Amino acid sequence: MRRGLAGGLAVAALVAGCGSPSSGPSITVGAARVYSLSGFQPAQPARVGKPTQLSFTIDQPSGAPLTSYRRGAGPHTGVHLIIVRDDLSVIIHDHPPVGSDGRIRQTVVFSAPGPYRVVIDAYPAAAPAGQGNFQLFRTIRVAGAYRPRPLPAFRSSVTAGGYRFALHGRVTLRAIQPAFLTATVRDPQGRPATFTPWFGALAHAIFFRSGSLDYFHTHVCSPGATGCTSVLGATKVTGSSSTPGKLTIGVLVPVAGTWRLFLQCQVNGHVLTAPFTLRVR
Repeated sequence: MRRGLAGGLAVAALVAGCGSPSSGPSITVGAARVYSLSGFQPAQPARVGKPTQLSFTIDQPSGAPLTSYRRGAGPHTGVHLIIVRDDLSVIIHDHPPVGSDGRIRQTVVFSAPGPYRVVIDAYPAAAPAGQGNFQLFRTIRVAGAYRPRPLPAFRSSVTAGGYRFALHGRVTLRAIQPAFLTATVRDPQGRPATFTPWFGALAHAIFFRSGSLDYFHTHVCSPGATGCTSVLGATKVTGSSSTPGKLTIGVLVPVAGTWRLFLQCQVNGHVLTAPFTLRVR
């Protein structure tokens, strides 16, 4: 999965000319045309514990709403809606439906007050060459006193929903260099977990950088599955899982710093989220 441009995806080519500034006709280059969000709601602060409907339309560079998104096998389809609190203590992950008019709606419930970063990761059916997806961003405020939680130090194992997630081996990560993390997931009785597909993948690895909230998202799929490779520039990485309870996670983050990895998978009908703090050099 690629990181998008912060203001949208530029799709217009710049025009270049030759000759001295004083000769020949002048050339005016217009602003790059971009995808943008239209009619984003809610416009007012949300409330803790109350269902909040998010809705928006993605406008194409032409101004018309985007209605056609990539479909098929694998996780790189449709629209991914990922919401994270600024202190990286809360994450919400949905793949909302797209209306025939391009309007996207999703009801979410916030568990804590504070500012939240909204990442809208879109896969248009007719993506420009070399760009499979792009991201657009918004901020939502949830009413109430915001008390940021300190980011926990690295721990090699965490428990989520009674399941133990453990990272194995030495965790040494560098920006823009592909790497793999091996994780095991065991149930409360110590048995390997059996993963079932969720949003097109056996597991999702969602990365946010502390402070700047830079974002990257990779997937773990069955061997040979299509539509699971994540890309950063010319570098690619693909996570896989062929053994119950074991995940090989592809890591390809863009910049150094402290990152929070939210490892998500579905086991016995329940979606589990295991957070890890990682240092990237």
